[in-house]
Amino acid sequence: MGVALSPCIIPEVGKPGFTIGEDEMEIGMGIHGEPGINRGKLRSADETVEIMMNHTFEDFQYKEGDEVTVLINGLDATPLEELYIINRKVHKILGKKGIRVFKTYVGEFATAMEMTGMSISLLKMDDELKRLITAPCLSPFFEQQ
Repeated sequence: MGVALSPCIIPEVGKPGFTIGEDEMEIGMGIHGEPGINRGKLRSADETVEIMMNHTFEDFQYKEGDEVTVLINGLDATPLEELYIINRKVHKILGKKGIRVFKTYVGEFATAMEMTGMSISLLKMDDELKRLITAPCLSPFFEQQ
């Protein structure tokens, strides 16, 4: 689930793909500007994460003892420090629910040019996924030993 705080300018068009006020945010907005589930006043990182995680838990079945991999993705203009603040809150929420974190990725993995925002992804792990997600990888935009 993602959140947007500012639009990106589409190079071919030369203007933003959508508009949003400086004091607004849209929860659930897609990386290409697809409409979200709620547009409202700007909130703190912790409040935003709580809202996003609550929606995630409504849509997906996670239970105590589950193990997940967490991906915190910056959309390009969100500082890395802010992504780690988000990550801290995600880990706190998962811990309170008894959901263990197998692996965490924090960074820019799928960006939207200069868009400010981020997304939180959870992948429920099993033995095969644990083996695959820890496998070495070397690509132009992602490397893992």
